[in-house]
Amino acid sequence: MTASPCILLTGAAGYIASHTWLALQEAGFTVLGVDNFVNSSPNVLPRLREIGGQPTHFVEGDVRDPAVLDRCFEVARPLGGIRAVVHFAALKAVGESVERPLDYFENNLGGLLAVCQAMQRHGVFDLVFSSSATVYGEPERLPITEDAPLRATNPYGQTKLLGEELLRGLGACDARWHVATLRYFNPVGAHPSGRIGEDPRGVPNNLMPYVAQVAVGKRPHLNVFGNDYDTPDGTGVRDYIHVCDLAEGHVAALRYLFAQQRSLTVNLGTGQGYSVLQLAQAYGRAAGREVPLVFAPRRAGDVAACYADPAQAHALLGWRATRGLDDMCVDSWRWQSTNPGGFDS
Repeated sequence: MTASPCILLTGAAGYIASHTWLALQEAGFTVLGVDNFVNSSPNVLPRLREIGGQPTHFVEGDVRDPAVLDRCFEVARPLGGIRAVVHFAALKAVGESVERPLDYFENNLGGLLAVCQAMQRHGVFDLVFSSSATVYGEPERLPITEDAPLRATNPYGQTKLLGEELLRGLGACDARWHVATLRYFNPVGAHPSGRIGEDPRGVPNNLMPYVAQVAVGKRPHLNVFGNDYDTPDGTGVRDYIHVCDLAEGHVAALRYLFAQQRSLTVNLGTGQGYSVLQLAQAYGRAAGREVPLVFAPRRAGDVAACYADPAQAHALLGWRATRGLDDMCVDSWRWQSTNPGGFDS
């Protein structure tokens, strides 16, 4: 491993990827990003330069285009050449995937296939894959361990599950491939600088950015779907993980690949479930104002509780989440309150 390996980050201007960019730089890596800005903003790049104090090496384009990927490897030559790829680029909204399944299969699987083909052309075989807890579907038991049954229940989750199977097949056929498959639970929060965070287009698909928009006055109240679950307060329980903890998990995964030269699959979560009410109350404390709630019937497909067993990530990577729910909400509120229009503020 060289003093400063160059890592190609796909979907680099996105929420999790942009935080991972900074974590990689802090760990001594050189980063080259690629993104087509379909679900992100080019305004992320100057903010990354501002926070990180380093140049942002970047190629604009779609990872499904082989010419774009070959351009990335060419641009990286003066940086020492690409040593590994962290693949984030994908569409990610569960509800939208049900409405547009073919778009999700074509984009998410087509992008992964194109990235792997480009890696093979250029002799690079270390990959960190952005997967998801959606591959578990409705859990049979809690906490969820990596050997739990896999049964995605929507096209988004199916693209992640099929992506995992594609990568396992590659490794089985060619021992040069080493893949770290990271199954995320619920990423939330923002960089403590308040300069980058989650900037959803339109109505947020996830709970915390919706709560943030209520707290900042962009929406009148939070709809709580179901308050009669078998949970401590009747509302759904999820494993929320600070995006900076998640970013540091990618750094740990890369170090594992370089040192061990073997593949692995791990959950990245906290192991602690928080209810919708607990999250709303914590956000209210962070914002200094109450988050108005309106209770509504359960949504089809929602489960009562879902949280990880992260023990394997700690055992193999030496990684564990260190930031709690209050940290997540304080950092999210700093981002939301100082950037009410997101990256267009």
